[in-house]
Amino acid sequence: MEKKLEYLEKYIMAKDGYVRLILDDEIKNIDSLPEVWYEIFRENDVKKRIKSLLGVWTEYLNMELRNVISYLGEYLENVELMKINRRHSILYTIRNRQGKVLYYEGRSPQAYFENEQLEESWDEIPAKIRLFYENIHDGFYYYASGAMGLLPLEDVAYLGDDDFDWSIIDDLEESLRIDLDTSFGFFGNGMGTYVAVDYENCDKDNATLWSAKDQPEYNINFWNTVDEWTVIGFEA
Repeated sequence: MEKKLEYLEKYIMAKDGYVRLILDDEIKNIDSLPEVWYEIFRENDVKKRIKSLLGVWTEYLNMELRNVISYLGEYLENVELMKINRRHSILYTIRNRQGKVLYYEGRSPQAYFENEQLEESWDEIPAKIRLFYENIHDGFYYYASGAMGLLPLEDVAYLGDDDFDWSIIDDLEESLRIDLDTSFGFFGNGMGTYVAVDYENCDKDNATLWSAKDQPEYNINFWNTVDEWTVIGFEA
């Protein structure tokens, strides 16, 4: 437990931040968790907890994230309630195919928006993406990097933000086929590449692989890419 906490503390992003794992008998005294989380952590058996949690994933995005759900079903060893500063999350302990232990964080669904541009456009975002954030997690990603997964809402990249230096625009081999002002990067690989959705052009889960350095890849399927890349992250 001490080694795990040392690891978790090492990667807290906020200055003077703190992290702790919530004991089972404390959970009932917290009044801000999703109702289904109380049901999950009321279960003492870890395997039953995992089954119950993955049941939530399956209920909402069984087809879209089928490989992620399948992988977690096979390699997820534990789920624990965690508090980082003011937010609650579920800490996923995964022992991957190579035997390496990985920690993933899934924040409480849409607890804190803190992303003005995205909040203003939220109703325009495809329904399945909103389902994930509103019912499963506010992001699900590798704890140490905050990447290789669906980003928390506060970190979803608004591509039209002037603070971004999209130098690739000057070197495009063809005309830009998305509107940056209506585009958001929901999945990040931690190295400046996003699986982005232009909500004005997202029929049939249409998305774009967007990067500051590489030519964009248009007309990729959002969920197929997110599903595949998340599993790649598990295996890294």
